[in-house]
Amino acid sequence: MARAINAIDYWRGFALVEIFINHIPGNYYEQFTHKAISISDSAELFVFLAGWSLKYVVGPPEDPRPASRLVAKLFHRAFTLYAAHILIVMLAIAMLAAASRLLGNSLILEWFNAAAVFYDPVDTHVGLVLLTHQLGYFDILPLYIVLLLISPGVALIHRHWPKLLLPISLTIYFASLVTETTFRTWPTAGEWFFNPLCWQLDFVLGFILARQQGPGGWVRSNLGWIRIVAVPLVIAAAVARLANLSIDPTQVPEPHLLFVDAKSFLSPIRMVQFLALVAAMSNIFPFLASWLRPVVVVCSLFGRHSLLVFCIGSLLSLGGQITRFAFNAGIAMDTIYILTGILLMFSAAALAEWWGRVR
Repeated sequence: MARAINAIDYWRGFALVEIFINHIPGNYYEQFTHKAISISDSAELFVFLAGWSLKYVVGPPEDPRPASRLVAKLFHRAFTLYAAHILIVMLAIAMLAAASRLLGNSLILEWFNAAAVFYDPVDTHVGLVLLTHQLGYFDILPLYIVLLLISPGVALIHRHWPKLLLPISLTIYFASLVTETTFRTWPTAGEWFFNPLCWQLDFVLGFILARQQGPGGWVRSNLGWIRIVAVPLVIAAAVARLANLSIDPTQVPEPHLLFVDAKSFLSPIRMVQFLALVAAMSNIFPFLASWLRPVVVVCSLFGRHSLLVFCIGSLLSLGGQITRFAFNAGIAMDTIYILTGILLMFSAAALAEWWGRVR
C-alpha cells in the first residue's frame, strides 16, 4: 500500500522537479525555481531530507532496528544507488556520443567533464566505476552513496553517544573548510563537486532534527522565536540574490571558505540560509495540502519513487540541454519540453506505484 501524503515525500518531490528544471541551464522556467531568490537550492533540501529519512530506517528509540539489519539495509540501499548511478552515467555518455554524431559537432563530447571518457577511455572507465570521475549534473548520487555508506556510523553513534554526533560532524565540517580538504578526482586532476566532508553536516542535521529528543526536540519547542529570526534572514538572502549581490572572495579573511558562497564545500552562508529557510517554511505543508492538492499529490508521488524519478529526470535534463543547443530553443520549446518531462516522470512514478500495489 502506498504511503499517505506527507511533508517529507512532498518536499522530496518538489526538490526533484526543481533539479530537473535547473539542470537545463538557461531555460525560461529556471527563474521561477527557489534558487532564484535563495542562496541555497534544491541540493541542500535533497540531502537534508535524506538525513531526515534515516530516522525511519533506524526505527523509534523504544524499538530500534538491530545494528546488523540496519547496516545490511543501508549498504543494500547504497549498492542500489550505485547501480542506478552507473546506469544513468552510461546512458548519458551514449546520449552525448549520439548527439555529437547527429549534430556533427565533436565539442559535445567535451560537455559535462565527459571528454576524458572519449579521449582517455581506459583509465576514465576505471574512474567511473570507482566514482573518482564524475560527469557534471550527474554528481549528486556519488555524494548520496558516500552518505549512505557512513549512515550506519551516524545512526550507531547517535544511538550510543547521542551528544557526540553533532560535535563530530561539525568538527569534520570546519576542518574541511579551514584546510580545504576534499575528495580528489582521477584520472583527470580535480575534486568532487559535492565535498562529502562538508555535505555530511547537512545529512546529519536532517537526521538529528527529525528526532523528537535532543536538538530536534529543542527546535520544536522553540520554533516560534526561531522563525522570528529566520524570516528576516530568508528575506535578506532573497534581496541579495535579486540584486545580484555577492561576497568578493578576495576581500574576505582566511580561511575564505568560512565567508564566501561555495556550493562545493557547503559554506556556512549557504548552510545558515538553508536552515533559516527550513524554519520559515516548516509550517506551510498543511496549507499547501489544502489549497494546492493536485500539486501536493504529484510531488508526493515523485517523492515516494525518488530514485526512479531522479534517474529519469537527470536523463531528461541532459536531453533538454541537447535539444536547446540543437534548436536554439525559446520559451515555447522550453514550455513543451518541461511539461513533457514532468509528464514522463509522472508516468514512470505512477507505473511504479501501480506495480508496487500489484506486487
